[in-house]
Formats: sequence, C-alpha cells, structure tokens
Amino acid sequence: MKKVLITGAAGFIGFHLCQSLLKRGDIVVGIDNLNDYYDVELKRARLSLILENNNFTFYKMSIQDKDAVSALFKSEGFDVVVNLAAQAGVRYSLLNPYSYIDSNIYGFINILEGCRHNHVEHLVFASSSSVYGANTNMPFSVHNNVDHPVSLYAATKKSNELMAHAYSSLYKLPCTGLRFFTVYGPWGRPDMALFLFTRAILEDKPIDVFNYGKMQRDFTYIDDIIEGVVRVIDKIPVANKNWSGDNPDPATSYASYRLYNIGNNNPVELTKFIETIEVCLGKRAIKNFLPLQAGDVPATYADINDLVKDIGFKPSTPLEKGITEFIKWYREYYRV
Repeated sequence: MKKVLITGAAGFIGFHLCQSLLKRGDIVVGIDNLNDYYDVELKRARLSLILENNNFTFYKMSIQDKDAVSALFKSEGFDVVVNLAAQAGVRYSLLNPYSYIDSNIYGFINILEGCRHNHVEHLVFASSSSVYGANTNMPFSVHNNVDHPVSLYAATKKSNELMAHAYSSLYKLPCTGLRFFTVYGPWGRPDMALFLFTRAILEDKPIDVFNYGKMQRDFTYIDDIIEGVVRVIDKIPVANKNWSGDNPDPATSYASYRLYNIGNNNPVELTKFIETIEVCLGKRAIKNFLPLQAGDVPATYADINDLVKDIGFKPSTPLEKGITEFIKWYREYYRV
C-alpha cells in the first residue's frame, strides 16, 4: 500500500487513475483547481465518484500556489507523486500562452520542490506525444532527439522532462516521464476530437476535419493508459550504467530517470476515426474539411518497445471497442 498524490485528480486521466489506485488499496490524495478550461460540472461529477472512497482525500488547490503545495507535501508525506495537472491543448496554446507557462512550468517546479524536500520515492509525470513536434521518423521513439516542438504546449512538456532530469541528477529524485498518445474514452475531455465529434453529430452540426482528413493519430484507450501508469508507479527507475555523454540517450540517464511512450502503436487516419464514430452512433457526420492548423502535426505513432520490455505491458484496446464504450458513457451521462 502506497500513499500517492495525484495532481489534476478531477481531470480525465487523473479521475481514472484515482479509481484504479483506490481499487487496489492505495491511499490517494488528489488536488485540482477545478478551473473552467472546460465544463467544471463534468470535473465535479468525476470527483463525486472518487469521494465515495474513504481512502481518498481531496484538496481544491492549484499547483501554482507555492505555499499551499509546500504545506501539503509537509503535512501528508507521500510515497509517490503523479503529476497530471497541466494546461492542456495544442490549439488553446495559440490563444492563451501565459496559462501554459503558469501551470506547466511554474506549477511543475512547485511539484519538483515538494518531492525534493519531502523524500518522495518516485515522481511520475505526464509528458505528451506533442514533444515529437517536427520529427517525421516513425514510429516516434523515446531514444530520438525531440528539440523541434511546433507548439508552446509541446515546448512546456519538453521543459518538464528537462526539469525533472535536472532534479533527478541534482537531488537523486527518481523520475519517470510518460508521453501519452491521444487518450480517449469514457469521462473524456470535451475539447478532444471524440467528444466534439460525437456531440456535433448527435446535434446535426458540422464537424471540423483538419488536414482534409489526412491526419493520423495513435488513439490510446484510457484503460490502457491507466494500466501503463500504474505499472510505471511500481517501477522506480534506476541509472543506466551504459549511458554515455559521448552518445547521450534521451530516454535514459546516469541518474534515476526514464521516459516511456504510452500509445496504441497503431496510427489511425482521421477519416477512419470519424467513420467508426458514425457506425457506433448510427448517424453520418456533416464534414467541414479544413487545412492543417498551426501547432498541429500530421501524424503520431508510438514506438512502445521500451514499455513492453521494461514494464511488461502493451496497450491493445481496439478503436471500435474504445469508441463504443465512450458513446455508451456519453449517452448515459447526457441522457441522449
């Protein structure tokens, strides 16, 4: 049994992770600022389900609040910290860049400082497939250089990886970064494609199809993401004894630091994704075809060899099953 802090506990991934850890008997403390980036009532509905468990404690708090975060770490004494709190979204970063610096940079340093000063055994933090940016060598490997982000969101996530490595090196803090690939499923975010498309199709409204439908995404079902995160929590990284500064491996280190992709390892074209939603809904979409948007990349595709080798897990949920489960939840939640 571990005592785990989950930041962003009312978020999509945070909610599911809280449920999974509580189910296996861990003590979970969750924090979230419940901001209005998307529907706060959806966040509250997620929270209400977790709060039914006596092993869960929630604090409404922002990771940007240095004093509050510091006090929380001192009073609770965590074994593990999972940082999922962040300002998400590639396109929103074009409109409100400062929120990404405030949350993803300033907020993350508060988490690192809390871990450093309170003997946390393992920091697991969310990165993103967006860090691959202008890379076109597919599938994306954690061993490849990722120095060409094409959005500020991606740049902040790459910054998180660098900051965590510095703390791992300086203060012997074991850190694992997880690059998530297009997560979807029940209780998902309203700003994500599956949610947007489902709502629009049911309301007979057009959907925006960027890059004229030629986008490819490595859609990864939420249950697979959670299984990967839970397994990583229990796998504290160790130094790579073969790491060399002459030929540095970005995914490992002389410090206790590791990076993993968690993706379905199966890119799907956006047109196929939409067709699958149409079949599950029994209704056709009205499509508004548009060019590639600034900050977006045409394709993502996860190399998960390291995840399979080190963690013993490979995401495997078929797209059809995942979309069916989401639409089932959507109809029940919104009474459609």
